[in-house]
Amino acid sequence: MAENPEMMEGAPLIRPSSTDHPLYDTIVEACRTVYDPEIPVNIFDLGLVYTIDIAPDNAVNVVMTLTAPGCPVAGEMPGWVADAIEPLEGVKQVDVEITWDPPWGMDMMSDEARLELGFM
Repeated sequence: MAENPEMMEGAPLIRPSSTDHPLYDTIVEACRTVYDPEIPVNIFDLGLVYTIDIAPDNAVNVVMTLTAPGCPVAGEMPGWVADAIEPLEGVKQVDVEITWDPPWGMDMMSDEARLELGFM
């Protein structure tokens, strides 16, 4: 991939999602069916899904994190996310990538997640 001049100092650490793609909302809903086993909130509202990148051929690349590097389901979570998205009509393939940069923090949770967990 060529160096993107916009990815210089001050650029966001999280790549933007393909929010204008017709499949985006359906993929978000699929992500909302996957839960962190230790927290009764779905991974999307927890803020664990950083990027949903949908290519022109409808291949989906999800960049996500986990609440902690020692998360007991670290090896399984990418498969759960792929299994939730792959059956969706129109999706060509799914790759799920785990990143630790930036690290997850409670400030990444949606208001709904904060409310559900009693932080609001």
